[in-house]
Amino acid sequence: MMKTVKDYIRTIPDFPHEGIMFRDVTTLFSDPRGFRMAIDQMLHPYAGLQIDKVVGLEARGFILGGAIAHQLTLGFVPIRKKGKLPGAVLSEAYTLEYGEAVMEIHDDAIKPGERILVVDDLLATGGTAAAGIKLIERLGGDIVSTAFIIDLPELGGRKVLEDMGMDVTVLCAFEGE
Repeated sequence: MMKTVKDYIRTIPDFPHEGIMFRDVTTLFSDPRGFRMAIDQMLHPYAGLQIDKVVGLEARGFILGGAIAHQLTLGFVPIRKKGKLPGAVLSEAYTLEYGEAVMEIHDDAIKPGERILVVDDLLATGGTAAAGIKLIERLGGDIVSTAFIIDLPELGGRKVLEDMGMDVTVLCAFEGE
């Protein structure tokens, strides 16, 4: 039987705390066939579309975004957690389950009108992706689409992004957290 991307993802129960089913993509990344399959499937919907840059969300989005940017011969832009980027940045706060976090982008990373593909490994509540989208839009970027390996539909992130007018592509979904 042919393996799918989902078959390469390991589930670790009760991590980082009890009741959470952690979807571990490191097993996907470490397998050459699985990793190539994921990258190929993530970039396939965008073949022939005009995209200027790929933006990856910290941290696993860097792995995916870098590989996709390479395959499409595009530049790559990281959106990082607060305090990780040198130089002038724009910041965007977002809500976590317990508290708040801040994402940042260099203030010159995207030029107005550039067409952007946003990439990360997991879409849960959509908070991180929404913060990244707001940063890109503040710089004048035009988001072509958002792409994720995993969607956790019960947490509602897809709806959050679609309500922001975003196109959302995912390779697989897992029920439950």
